[in-house]
Amino acid sequence: MKVLVPVKRVVDYNVKVRVKSDGTGVDIANVKMSMNPFDEIALEEATRLKEAGKADEVVAVSVGVAQCQETLRSAMAIGADRGILVETSARPEPLAVAKLLKALADREHPQLIIVGKQAIDDDANQTGQMLAALLGWPQATFASKVIIADGRAMVTREVDGGLETLSVSLPAVITTDLRLNEPRYVTLPNIMKAKKKPLATITPDQLGVDVSPRLKTLNVAEPAKRGAGITVPDVATLVTRLRTEAEVI
Repeated sequence: MKVLVPVKRVVDYNVKVRVKSDGTGVDIANVKMSMNPFDEIALEEATRLKEAGKADEVVAVSVGVAQCQETLRSAMAIGADRGILVETSARPEPLAVAKLLKALADREHPQLIIVGKQAIDDDANQTGQMLAALLGWPQATFASKVIIADGRAMVTREVDGGLETLSVSLPAVITTDLRLNEPRYVTLPNIMKAKKKPLATITPDQLGVDVSPRLKTLNVAEPAKRGAGITVPDVATLVTRLRTEAEVI
């Protein structure tokens, strides 16, 4: 079984994001970039499937600028066998990424695609679902446990009412939640081995996909600062303030 895992290069989650002075976007100049944490979880799960003998090959895919090669090398240090970079200077939207992954899936013929449920930069939570729709494959989102057996995937997911278990036939698309696993620490020997693993670079044009943006960002601004809390003398005053000032009741 071949497993395809998309990985995204994002601003490291430990970095405080700064908005550009002109409000056109987020300032990423001289900012530490790393692999999207949800994608790390997806890659860890694919690597564990390979170690358990359920998968034969893990292929990591990234869409973006040339620097995404660093993200792919990190993915190969974790356990991916090879990497594919779809190089573009544009900032692809979720639908464009889903179309690119669909084109790659048509080429690579994976039996399973494991996707991080969302990226921490745009929090869109759309790519996995769009990809499953484009491929016509079954999907299981927000997975907290995955078991592969007899050509099917048993996926446990957390829902409002508790836990839900789905059984989907392969090939399928699975999106990962935080509780699925804890990604391993990448060792220096694995980093050195990753440098020798194959990494291919292609363009969206070669895949026949138009990545032109469909959305236009009008303005980006930091959220308003939270005001200080206050104390009230009694419940009646609290209810009055909630009704007249906060307007939440």
